[in-house]
Amino acid sequence: MLPTQKTPPKPDLHDLTVLVHGPHKYGKSTWCAQAEGALFLATEPGLNHLEVYQQPVSTWDELLAAAGEIAEGKHAFRTIIIDTVDNAYRMCAEYICRRYKVEHESDLEYGKGYALVNGEFHRVVNKLALLPYGLFLVSHSQEKEIETRTGKYTKVVPTLPDKARKLVLGLVDVILFCDLEPTTGPDSRPAYRRVLRTKPSTAYEAGDRTGRLPEVLDLDFAAFAAAFTRAAPRAPGASTPAPASSNAASPSAAAASSGDEAQPAANASPTSAESVPNAAAAAPTTAAPSASGPAAPMREPASSAAGPSSATTGAKLTANPRAPDPARQPAAGGTKPRTAPAPAGGSPASSPRATATTPSSAAASRPRATSPGSR
Repeated sequence: MLPTQKTPPKPDLHDLTVLVHGPHKYGKSTWCAQAEGALFLATEPGLNHLEVYQQPVSTWDELLAAAGEIAEGKHAFRTIIIDTVDNAYRMCAEYICRRYKVEHESDLEYGKGYALVNGEFHRVVNKLALLPYGLFLVSHSQEKEIETRTGKYTKVVPTLPDKARKLVLGLVDVILFCDLEPTTGPDSRPAYRRVLRTKPSTAYEAGDRTGRLPEVLDLDFAAFAAAFTRAAPRAPGASTPAPASSNAASPSAAAASSGDEAQPAANASPTSAESVPNAAAAAPTTAAPSASGPAAPMREPASSAAGPSSATTGAKLTANPRAPDPARQPAAGGTKPRTAPAPAGGSPASSPRATATTPSSAAASRPRATSPGSR
Protein backbone atom coordinates (compact mmCIF):
# COMPACT_ATOMS: atom_id res chain seq x y z
CA MET A 1 0.00 0.00 0.00
CA LEU A 2 2.72 2.50 0.89
CA PRO A 3 4.81 3.96 -1.97
CA THR A 4 8.32 2.70 -2.64
CA GLN A 5 9.54 5.68 -4.70
CA LYS A 6 8.88 9.39 -5.09
CA THR A 7 6.33 10.68 -7.61
CA PRO A 8 7.85 13.00 -10.24
CA PRO A 9 6.39 16.47 -10.87
CA LYS A 10 3.63 16.60 -13.48
CA PRO A 11 5.11 18.27 -16.55
CA ASP A 12 1.92 18.73 -18.64
CA LEU A 13 -0.68 21.46 -18.53
CA HIS A 14 -3.55 18.99 -18.59
CA ASP A 15 -2.40 17.73 -15.18
CA LEU A 16 -3.00 21.09 -13.49
CA THR A 17 -5.93 22.53 -11.57
CA VAL A 18 -6.20 26.24 -12.44
CA LEU A 19 -8.45 29.05 -11.22
CA VAL A 20 -8.88 32.01 -13.58
CA HIS A 21 -10.73 35.08 -12.31
CA GLY A 22 -11.15 38.58 -13.62
CA PRO A 23 -13.67 41.22 -14.75
CA HIS A 24 -16.63 40.45 -16.97
CA LYS A 25 -16.12 40.19 -20.74
CA TYR A 26 -12.37 40.08 -20.31
CA GLY A 27 -11.57 37.03 -22.49
CA LYS A 28 -11.32 34.30 -19.84
CA SER A 29 -13.41 31.78 -21.76
CA THR A 30 -11.56 32.52 -25.00
CA TRP A 31 -8.28 31.94 -23.21
CA CYS A 32 -9.44 28.60 -21.75
CA ALA A 33 -10.79 27.43 -25.12
CA GLN A 34 -7.21 27.16 -26.39
CA ALA A 35 -6.34 24.43 -23.89
CA GLU A 36 -5.62 20.94 -25.23
CA GLY A 37 -8.77 18.83 -25.66
CA ALA A 38 -11.01 21.39 -23.92
CA LEU A 39 -14.51 20.45 -22.78
CA PHE A 40 -16.70 23.18 -21.26
CA LEU A 41 -19.24 22.43 -18.57
CA ALA A 42 -21.17 25.64 -19.30
CA THR A 43 -23.14 26.81 -16.32
CA GLU A 44 -24.02 30.08 -18.06
CA PRO A 45 -24.68 31.05 -21.70
CA GLY A 46 -21.40 32.81 -22.40
CA LEU A 47 -19.90 30.66 -25.15
CA ASN A 48 -22.01 31.74 -28.08
CA HIS A 49 -19.07 33.42 -29.80
CA LEU A 50 -16.78 30.37 -29.53
CA GLU A 51 -16.63 27.12 -31.48
CA VAL A 52 -15.90 24.68 -28.67
CA TYR A 53 -17.06 21.39 -27.17
CA GLN A 54 -19.53 22.32 -24.47
CA GLN A 55 -22.03 20.56 -22.24
CA PRO A 56 -24.74 22.92 -20.98
CA VAL A 57 -25.37 22.47 -17.25
CA SER A 58 -28.37 24.06 -15.53
CA THR A 59 -28.64 21.98 -12.33
CA TRP A 60 -26.32 20.20 -9.93
CA ASP A 61 -27.75 16.86 -11.01
CA GLU A 62 -26.70 17.56 -14.58
CA LEU A 63 -23.22 18.48 -13.36
CA LEU A 64 -23.02 15.19 -11.42
CA ALA A 65 -24.08 13.23 -14.50
CA ALA A 66 -21.47 14.97 -16.68
CA ALA A 67 -18.77 14.43 -14.05
CA GLY A 68 -19.64 10.72 -13.85
CA GLU A 69 -19.35 10.34 -17.63
CA ILE A 70 -16.02 12.17 -17.61
CA ALA A 71 -14.72 9.87 -14.88
CA GLU A 72 -15.46 6.80 -17.02
CA GLY A 73 -12.77 7.94 -19.46
CA LYS A 74 -14.58 6.98 -22.67
CA HIS A 75 -13.73 10.23 -24.43
CA ALA A 76 -10.80 12.12 -25.96
CA PHE A 77 -10.96 15.28 -23.81
CA ARG A 78 -7.86 16.33 -21.84
CA THR A 79 -9.04 19.50 -20.06
CA ILE A 80 -12.32 20.07 -18.21
CA ILE A 81 -13.47 23.69 -17.83
CA ILE A 82 -16.25 24.71 -15.42
CA ASP A 83 -17.46 28.10 -16.66
CA THR A 84 -18.34 29.55 -14.26
CA VAL A 85 -17.60 27.93 -10.91
CA ASP A 86 -19.70 30.63 -9.20
CA ASN A 87 -22.87 29.33 -10.86
CA ALA A 88 -21.85 25.76 -10.05
CA TYR A 89 -21.76 26.64 -6.36
CA ARG A 90 -25.21 28.20 -6.53
CA MET A 91 -26.53 25.02 -8.19
CA CYS A 92 -25.01 23.00 -5.36
CA ALA A 93 -26.78 25.18 -2.77
CA GLU A 94 -30.12 24.72 -4.58
CA TYR A 95 -29.54 20.97 -4.68
CA ILE A 96 -29.07 20.82 -0.88
CA CYS A 97 -32.12 22.97 -0.27
CA ARG A 98 -34.32 20.72 -2.45
CA ARG A 99 -32.90 17.63 -0.79
CA TYR A 100 -33.70 18.86 2.72
CA LYS A 101 -36.85 20.74 1.65
CA VAL A 102 -35.81 24.19 2.79
CA GLU A 103 -35.81 27.48 0.96
CA HIS A 104 -32.32 28.55 2.03
CA GLU A 105 -29.35 26.78 3.56
CA SER A 106 -29.58 29.06 6.61
CA ASP A 107 -32.97 27.50 7.47
CA LEU A 108 -31.19 24.40 8.73
CA GLU A 109 -30.20 24.59 12.39
CA TYR A 110 -26.81 25.63 13.71
CA GLY A 111 -25.25 26.35 10.30
CA LYS A 112 -25.83 22.79 9.12
CA GLY A 113 -27.04 23.99 5.71
CA TYR A 114 -23.79 25.85 4.89
CA ALA A 115 -21.75 22.87 6.00
CA LEU A 116 -23.77 20.54 3.75
CA VAL A 117 -23.40 22.83 0.74
CA ASN A 118 -19.66 23.30 1.20
CA GLY A 119 -19.13 19.58 1.79
CA GLU A 120 -21.01 18.56 -1.36
CA PHE A 121 -19.31 21.21 -3.48
CA HIS A 122 -15.84 20.23 -2.26
CA ARG A 123 -16.55 16.53 -2.79
CA VAL A 124 -17.38 16.93 -6.47
CA VAL A 125 -14.70 19.48 -7.35
CA ASN A 126 -12.05 17.45 -5.53
CA LYS A 127 -12.99 14.28 -7.43
CA LEU A 128 -12.75 16.14 -10.72
CA ALA A 129 -9.32 17.47 -9.72
CA LEU A 130 -8.11 13.94 -8.95
CA LEU A 131 -9.00 12.67 -12.42
CA PRO A 132 -6.15 12.40 -14.96
CA TYR A 133 -7.36 15.54 -16.75
CA GLY A 134 -6.70 19.22 -16.40
CA LEU A 135 -9.33 21.20 -14.50
CA PHE A 136 -9.86 24.91 -15.18
CA LEU A 137 -12.26 26.86 -12.97
CA VAL A 138 -13.49 30.22 -14.28
CA SER A 139 -14.77 32.88 -11.91
CA HIS A 140 -15.57 36.56 -11.94
CA SER A 141 -13.81 38.95 -9.58
CA GLN A 142 -14.84 41.55 -7.04
CA GLU A 143 -13.24 43.96 -4.64
CA LYS A 144 -13.44 42.88 -1.04
CA GLU A 145 -12.41 44.73 2.09
CA ILE A 146 -9.98 42.69 4.13
CA GLU A 147 -9.64 43.46 7.82
CA THR A 148 -6.50 42.48 9.72
CA ARG A 149 -5.00 43.27 13.13
CA THR A 150 -3.04 46.17 11.66
CA GLY A 151 -5.79 47.71 9.54
CA LYS A 152 -8.02 47.35 6.51
CA TYR A 153 -7.25 47.12 2.82
CA THR A 154 -9.08 46.30 -0.42
CA LYS A 155 -8.27 43.17 -2.41
CA VAL A 156 -9.61 41.75 -5.68
CA VAL A 157 -10.86 38.19 -5.08
CA PRO A 158 -13.10 35.67 -6.90
CA THR A 159 -16.84 36.12 -6.47
CA LEU A 160 -17.30 32.83 -4.64
CA PRO A 161 -18.65 32.94 -1.07
CA ASP A 162 -16.03 33.00 1.65
CA LYS A 163 -16.16 29.30 2.55
CA ALA A 164 -16.23 28.12 -1.05
CA ARG A 165 -13.45 30.54 -2.03
CA LYS A 166 -11.18 29.18 0.67
CA LEU A 167 -11.88 25.62 -0.47
CA VAL A 168 -11.07 26.42 -4.09
CA LEU A 169 -7.98 28.53 -3.35
CA GLY A 170 -6.50 25.70 -1.32
CA LEU A 171 -7.32 23.10 -3.97
CA VAL A 172 -5.93 24.61 -7.16
CA ASP A 173 -2.29 24.65 -8.33
CA VAL A 174 -2.34 28.02 -10.11
CA ILE A 175 -4.43 31.15 -9.48
CA LEU A 176 -4.44 33.57 -12.41
CA PHE A 177 -5.77 37.10 -12.08
CA CYS A 178 -6.77 38.91 -15.27
CA ASP A 179 -5.69 42.53 -15.11
CA LEU A 180 -4.88 45.58 -17.21
CA GLU A 181 -1.32 46.91 -17.33
CA PRO A 182 -0.59 50.44 -18.57
CA THR A 183 1.70 50.69 -21.57
CA THR A 184 2.42 52.94 -24.55
CA GLY A 185 0.66 52.47 -27.87
CA PRO A 186 2.17 52.71 -31.36
CA ASP A 187 1.32 56.42 -31.52
CA SER A 188 3.04 57.07 -28.15
CA ARG A 189 -0.31 57.40 -26.45
CA PRO A 190 -1.13 55.70 -23.14
CA ALA A 191 -2.68 52.30 -23.65
CA TYR A 192 -3.42 49.12 -21.71
CA ARG A 193 -2.67 45.50 -22.36
CA ARG A 194 -4.43 42.49 -20.91
CA VAL A 195 -2.18 40.42 -18.69
CA LEU A 196 -2.28 37.49 -16.30
CA ARG A 197 -0.77 37.95 -12.86
CA THR A 198 0.56 34.78 -11.22
CA LYS A 199 2.25 35.82 -7.96
CA PRO A 200 0.63 36.67 -4.61
CA SER A 201 -0.12 40.28 -3.77
CA THR A 202 -2.09 42.28 -1.23
CA ALA A 203 -3.96 43.95 -4.10
CA TYR A 204 -5.30 40.81 -5.82
CA GLU A 205 -5.61 37.04 -5.38
CA ALA A 206 -3.01 35.11 -7.36
CA GLY A 207 -0.48 32.33 -6.86
CA ASP A 208 1.64 29.70 -8.57
CA ARG A 209 2.33 26.47 -6.70
CA THR A 210 4.53 25.12 -9.50
CA GLY A 211 6.97 28.05 -9.44
CA ARG A 212 7.45 27.90 -13.22
CA LEU A 213 5.52 30.98 -14.32
CA PRO A 214 6.79 34.57 -14.45
CA GLU A 215 5.03 37.22 -12.46
CA VAL A 216 3.24 38.76 -15.47
CA LEU A 217 2.11 37.09 -18.70
CA ASP A 218 0.18 38.32 -21.71
CA LEU A 219 -3.39 37.07 -21.92
CA ASP A 220 -2.35 34.50 -24.50
CA PHE A 221 -2.61 30.77 -23.88
CA ALA A 222 0.35 30.04 -26.16
CA ALA A 223 2.56 32.32 -24.05
CA PHE A 224 1.26 30.67 -20.88
CA ALA A 225 1.97 27.16 -22.22
CA ALA A 226 5.42 28.17 -23.48
CA ALA A 227 6.40 29.66 -20.11
CA PHE A 228 5.16 26.58 -18.26
CA THR A 229 6.90 24.12 -20.59
CA ARG A 230 10.15 26.10 -20.69
CA ALA A 231 10.55 25.73 -16.94
CA ALA A 232 9.39 22.11 -16.83
CA PRO A 233 11.58 19.67 -14.84
CA ARG A 234 13.55 16.81 -16.37
CA ALA A 235 11.84 13.72 -17.70
CA PRO A 236 10.36 11.36 -15.08
CA GLY A 237 12.83 8.61 -16.07
CA ALA A 238 15.87 10.81 -15.34
CA SER A 239 16.48 10.42 -11.65
CA THR A 240 18.81 12.55 -9.62
CA PRO A 241 22.06 10.69 -8.84
CA ALA A 242 22.39 9.62 -5.25
CA PRO A 243 24.99 11.44 -3.16
CA ALA A 244 28.34 9.70 -2.84
CA SER A 245 28.74 7.60 0.28
CA SER A 246 31.53 7.99 2.76
CA ASN A 247 33.34 4.95 1.30
CA ALA A 248 33.34 6.29 -2.26
CA ALA A 249 35.41 9.40 -1.83
CA SER A 250 36.83 11.69 -4.47
CA PRO A 251 40.34 11.10 -5.88
CA SER A 252 41.78 13.85 -3.73
CA ALA A 253 40.06 12.46 -0.65
CA ALA A 254 41.30 8.98 -1.53
CA ALA A 255 44.83 10.30 -1.87
CA ALA A 256 44.53 12.07 1.45
CA SER A 257 43.15 8.91 3.02
CA SER A 258 45.99 6.79 1.65
CA GLY A 259 48.48 9.37 2.86
CA ASP A 260 46.98 9.22 6.34
CA GLU A 261 47.17 5.45 6.39
CA ALA A 262 50.81 5.47 5.24
CA GLN A 263 51.76 8.17 7.70
CA PRO A 264 52.95 5.86 10.54
CA ALA A 265 55.20 3.85 8.19
CA ALA A 266 56.59 7.00 6.64
CA ASN A 267 57.27 8.53 10.02
CA ALA A 268 59.12 5.45 11.26
CA SER A 269 62.01 5.81 8.79
CA PRO A 270 62.78 9.51 9.42
CA THR A 271 62.60 8.95 13.15
CA SER A 272 65.12 6.10 13.03
CA ALA A 273 67.35 8.03 10.63
CA GLU A 274 67.46 10.99 13.00
CA SER A 275 67.98 8.89 16.13
CA VAL A 276 70.80 6.70 14.75
CA PRO A 277 73.34 9.54 14.33
CA ASN A 278 72.51 10.81 17.80
CA ALA A 279 73.07 7.34 19.25
CA ALA A 280 76.27 6.94 17.24
CA ALA A 281 77.66 10.07 18.84
CA ALA A 282 77.13 8.55 22.29
CA ALA A 283 78.39 5.02 21.41
CA PRO A 284 82.11 4.14 20.97
CA THR A 285 83.47 3.98 17.46
CA THR A 286 85.47 0.74 18.01
CA ALA A 287 84.62 -2.63 19.48
CA ALA A 288 86.57 -4.71 21.97
CA PRO A 289 89.08 -7.21 20.54
CA SER A 290 87.88 -10.76 20.33
CA ALA A 291 89.83 -13.88 21.20
CA SER A 292 91.08 -14.16 17.64
CA GLY A 293 92.41 -10.66 17.46
CA PRO A 294 91.43 -7.02 17.40
CA ALA A 295 87.94 -6.34 16.03
CA ALA A 296 87.16 -3.94 13.24
CA PRO A 297 85.74 -0.55 14.15
CA MET A 298 81.92 -0.42 14.39
CA ARG A 299 80.36 1.79 11.71
CA GLU A 300 76.88 3.17 12.25
CA PRO A 301 74.57 3.60 9.22
CA ALA A 302 74.53 7.10 7.82
CA SER A 303 70.86 7.14 6.70
CA SER A 304 67.59 5.21 6.91
CA ALA A 305 68.49 3.32 3.71
CA ALA A 306 70.45 0.74 5.78
CA GLY A 307 67.43 -1.58 5.79
CA PRO A 308 65.09 -3.08 8.37
CA SER A 309 67.88 -3.59 10.93
CA SER A 310 68.67 0.12 11.03
CA ALA A 311 64.97 0.96 11.33
CA THR A 312 64.68 -1.49 14.20
CA THR A 313 67.81 -0.13 15.90
CA GLY A 314 66.51 3.40 15.43
CA ALA A 315 63.17 2.43 16.94
CA LYS A 316 64.90 0.91 19.97
CA LEU A 317 67.14 3.93 20.41
CA THR A 318 64.20 6.24 20.11
CA ALA A 319 62.28 4.31 22.73
CA ASN A 320 65.27 4.57 25.16
CA PRO A 321 66.65 8.13 24.99
CA ARG A 322 69.57 7.32 27.31
CA ALA A 323 72.83 6.29 25.59
CA PRO A 324 73.70 2.63 26.10
CA ASP A 325 76.63 1.58 28.26
CA PRO A 326 79.71 1.07 26.02
CA ALA A 327 80.83 -1.83 28.20
CA ARG A 328 77.64 -3.74 27.30
CA GLN A 329 77.85 -3.27 23.50
CA PRO A 330 78.29 -6.55 21.57
CA ALA A 331 81.46 -7.11 19.56
CA ALA A 332 81.36 -7.01 15.78
CA GLY A 333 82.14 -10.70 15.51
CA GLY A 334 79.08 -11.65 17.51
CA THR A 335 80.95 -12.52 20.77
CA LYS A 336 79.47 -12.08 24.20
CA PRO A 337 79.28 -8.59 25.68
CA ARG A 338 82.54 -7.41 27.12
CA THR A 339 82.93 -6.86 30.82
CA ALA A 340 85.44 -4.72 32.61
CA PRO A 341 88.71 -6.69 33.12
CA ALA A 342 89.81 -7.53 36.63
CA PRO A 343 93.10 -5.87 37.57
CA ALA A 344 94.93 -9.21 37.99
CA GLY A 345 98.69 -9.17 37.89
CA GLY A 346 100.27 -10.02 34.56
CA SER A 347 97.00 -10.34 32.56
CA PRO A 348 96.93 -8.42 29.35
CA ALA A 349 94.88 -5.30 29.25
CA SER A 350 91.61 -5.61 27.31
CA SER A 351 91.14 -1.92 26.67
CA PRO A 352 90.77 -0.82 23.04
CA ARG A 353 93.83 1.33 23.46
CA ALA A 354 96.01 -1.82 23.57
CA THR A 355 95.87 -1.91 19.78
CA ALA A 356 97.72 1.37 19.63
CA THR A 357 100.78 0.44 21.80
CA THR A 358 104.37 0.47 20.45
CA PRO A 359 106.45 -2.73 20.00
CA SER A 360 108.83 -1.81 22.83
CA SER A 361 106.02 -1.29 25.29
CA ALA A 362 104.46 -4.56 24.11
CA ALA A 363 107.70 -6.49 24.74
CA ALA A 364 108.10 -4.95 28.17
CA SER A 365 104.65 -6.07 29.09
CA ARG A 366 105.35 -9.77 28.23
CA PRO A 367 105.65 -12.10 31.22
CA ARG A 368 109.15 -13.55 31.97
CA ALA A 369 109.86 -17.17 31.13
CA THR A 370 110.45 -19.37 34.15
CA SER A 371 111.76 -22.85 34.52
CA PRO A 372 109.44 -25.73 35.34
CA GLY A 373 111.01 -26.24 38.68
CA SER A 374 110.20 -22.78 39.86
CA ARG A 375 106.42 -23.15 39.37
